[in-house]
Amino acid sequence: MIPMTELEYLKKYLPPERNLEEAIKRLENGEPVQYIIGETYFYNSLLKVNKDVLIPRPETEELVEKVVKLIKEYFPSNLSILDIGTGSGCIPIALKKEFQNANITACDISPQALKVAISNAKLNNVNINFQESNIFSNIDGKFDLIISNPPYIKEDEEIMPIVKNNEPHLALYAKDNGLYFYKEIIKESSKYLKSKSIIAFEIGEEEGSAIKDIANTYFPNAKIILEQDFRHLNRYIFIINE
Repeated sequence: MIPMTELEYLKKYLPPERNLEEAIKRLENGEPVQYIIGETYFYNSLLKVNKDVLIPRPETEELVEKVVKLIKEYFPSNLSILDIGTGSGCIPIALKKEFQNANITACDISPQALKVAISNAKLNNVNINFQESNIFSNIDGKFDLIISNPPYIKEDEEIMPIVKNNEPHLALYAKDNGLYFYKEIIKESSKYLKSKSIIAFEIGEEEGSAIKDIANTYFPNAKIILEQDFRHLNRYIFIINE
């Protein structure tokens, strides 16, 4: 049974040249409505999405909101930002609209995802430096802020079929009980951070303590903050180096 909200959304936003009956069948077969329509909204920006990228979530919008507040508190207007695992480009596009003078680099290991991100930057008329990179492998320079919503689902973890059967596993699953990318980013990030800097993560709800321990190992003098999302689940970690 299709929830009315999804059906109404489909009828409202499906491009007029597309076949509605075919779209409804895809919805009934468990395909996300955002992929059927081919676009979604994130932080007041229209984004193209397909099966090469994750569908942006409200939790990630909240990450952007929190980071915007931190930037305004800690940094001048001329700042440099690195987004790791950019996917659709939703995070850097939102941040570039908030901070037009920021120098933003966004990377992803998937060339298919980068094509989507580049097209979304053009769609939203923002200038972002996109790089194909396995975490830091093709990254140069130092940044005020490193932000990432990396894959964090454990390889044996059960997730909703609509996610498992449609969204790219490369962007969902991570080795080492979901902690692989946090470990790699935190371990290597000091080479790419300015002395006063922030690392901002979206995390799995059960990973907060483990990631805080990793952060404390590599940044023993940093302020490490674990925050909850709108559902009161542990969802964000901020590593603040002052």
